[in-house]
Amino acid sequence: MWKEDVIDLKITRFFEYSARVMLSLLIVAILCTVLAGICWTFYDLRLVFRQDIQVAIRALLVDMLTVLAVVEVFRTALAYFTEGRVKVTYIIDTVMVTVLTEVMAFWYKDMEWEELGMVIALVLSLALIRIFAVRFSPRRFREEL
Repeated sequence: MWKEDVIDLKITRFFEYSARVMLSLLIVAILCTVLAGICWTFYDLRLVFRQDIQVAIRALLVDMLTVLAVVEVFRTALAYFTEGRVKVTYIIDTVMVTVLTEVMAFWYKDMEWEELGMVIALVLSLALIRIFAVRFSPRRFREEL
């Protein structure tokens, strides 16, 4: 029995070490993506002088919100790296920022009322899930005990 415990412990350590190495590579990739997004946003500043101001501002807003969505993914990866688990609130924040980015992309386009209703329902349901995730978090239950 003792020999099986040692083997299980070695497998667990190998898995944890491998996960940390892959997550470290993922964090580097995310940081490179954030840097590229920031550079692209500054590159799109040229649109202010070349195109209609509404088109330029919409492009810049979408660029900035996309970078913020990637930052939320980075935050999720760091939370897993430090705590060993993924927080649901971080994932919901990432999805909400991404959905709002899509809403901003269609800001100046005509949308059917059904599509608009679905987007509103999605954002409201994500907000509700986020409230429940904070209200009923495992950390909060541990603090109450």
